This record gives sequence, structure tokens and C-alpha cells, in this order.
Amino acid sequence: MNNLIDFYNIFFFLLIAISAWLAWKISVADWRRRIIPDAYLFPMLLTGLIITTFFPWPIDIAEGIIAATFGYILSSFIGFIFDFTNRKKGISDTPIGMGDIKLISVGGIWLGATGLALALVFACISGIIWGRAKKQKFIPFAPFFLSGGILALIATAFLI
Repeated sequence: MNNLIDFYNIFFFLLIAISAWLAWKISVADWRRRIIPDAYLFPMLLTGLIITTFFPWPIDIAEGIIAATFGYILSSFIGFIFDFTNRKKGISDTPIGMGDIKLISVGGIWLGATGLALALVFACISGIIWGRAKKQKFIPFAPFFLSGGILALIATAFLI
């Protein structure tokens, strides 16, 4: 019985370590190339589904799936509005891409609705501050969102 518990804990920490590495790779890719590869997003989604289903986590799988679906729909709608208005103005760049939309959905799996809302608030505020300080028109969203996600996870696990 003790060996089974040890394996359970080792597997949990292995999944967390893999997820941390994937988050780092997502942040670096978005920072350098302004793209979030699906090769990192989908394993992050899968590890989030496994952790919220089989391990003790601040949210359960049902709340994670609802938050992921809501986050995907809402961010897709916002992205569509930005794209539509920019095309009317003759601007080809869109401020939110499909990688960002999928990342928000992955954040919903990991954080739930409350955590996703907190992560988005943290990410937007810190991104705006950084963008204004550096006088950037476009900023990489993933590093700010993942930092906000970590803060939101801490807040939901310990404070809320």
C-alpha cells in the first residue's frame, strides 16, 4: 500500500514538473516569436485534465471544463471583434491570436472560472504596465498569462 502511495505522489510531481517545463517553453516561444506552438499547448491541456481528474486540486474536472469552454468562447469572440475592427481600418495584425485563445482555454482547465478570471486580470494589468513602460504596440501574452495563472492558483488555493 505504501508503494502505491509513493508512486501516486511521484506521478503527481512528475506531471507538475512537466507542466512547469511546458509553461516555460510556451512563454519563451511567445516572447521570441509571438507564437504559441500546439506542441506545448496540447500536452499542457492533457496534464491539466489528468491532474484535475485524478489528484487533489483546488478545482474539479467539471469546473475546469466549464471554465475552459467559457474562456475559449469568450476569447474567440473578443479576438473576432478585434480582427473585424482592424480589417475595417486596414490593419492586418490582430492583437489576439489562436494560440492565446487556446492558452486561455488551457488556463480554464487548470484554474477554473474564478482562477481564470483572476489570471486574466493579473495578465492584462501586468501586460499593460510592461507594454507602456517599453512603449510596445504588441506584447507577448503567454508569459503574463502564465504568471497571472500561478498567482491565481495561489490565491484560489490559499486565499479564496
